[in-house]
Amino acid sequence: MNYKEIFESYKNIAVVGMSRHLSKPSFTVPSFMKKQGYNVIPVNPLADSILKVKAYPNLLAIPDRIDIVNVFRPSENAVEIVKEAIKRRNEKGDVELIWLQLGIHNEEAKHLAMQNDIEYLEDVCMYVAYNEVV
Repeated sequence: MNYKEIFESYKNIAVVGMSRHLSKPSFTVPSFMKKQGYNVIPVNPLADSILKVKAYPNLLAIPDRIDIVNVFRPSENAVEIVKEAIKRRNEKGDVELIWLQLGIHNEEAKHLAMQNDIEYLEDVCMYVAYNEVV
């Protein structure tokens, strides 16, 4: 699936590691996506809400559908995040794509996602990708 198809097909984005700090990419990129009409769901155990949207401590706590898990955490955290996404997919039937932001990559996480039929992107900025195709 190419970027255009992703942005046309998927509307619910859970952002793991979304920041409350306005100057960080982990705030500005999800904020931009929200302004484009996407349902951005903050995942940050230290926040009650971000962008006036309820924040959740983890993926399993989110009651809404998740299409994309967008990750703003260090590469070494990717495996645990993918495992949680797989568990959620097995329980709720959602999570179509795991998207690791620019500078984030992990071979084990990639293999886990692929073994569980979840699309996977890594080391790509969602903001840049969106602006390339829209």
